[in-house]
Amino acid sequence: MLRSIFLSSLVSLLFIAAPALRAEVVQMPAPMEEKPAFSIKLPGRGMSMKAVEANFGKPEKIIPAVGQPPITRWVYADYIVYFESQYVIDAVITTNPAHP
Repeated sequence: MLRSIFLSSLVSLLFIAAPALRAEVVQMPAPMEEKPAFSIKLPGRGMSMKAVEANFGKPEKIIPAVGQPPITRWVYADYIVYFESQYVIDAVITTNPAHP
């Protein structure tokens, strides 16, 4: 008798709690792939001056080393390459690229 009362109470609780146990499946749209407005191949961080010259050619202008550690700038038509000693630390696209 006690067992049947317990089971009926348990079944009643399940029906009361059933709406709270439902779940919805929410589907998110696939992320859109961002494409740059223009693409320019740039020297990578850590490349040596020799490797940059071999892969990207001679710069239009070389701005001599300044400061400590020495920072040298190589100016190309569409970007500037910054070197610390002999290695690339950054390459920055100029504001008006010649070939967008």
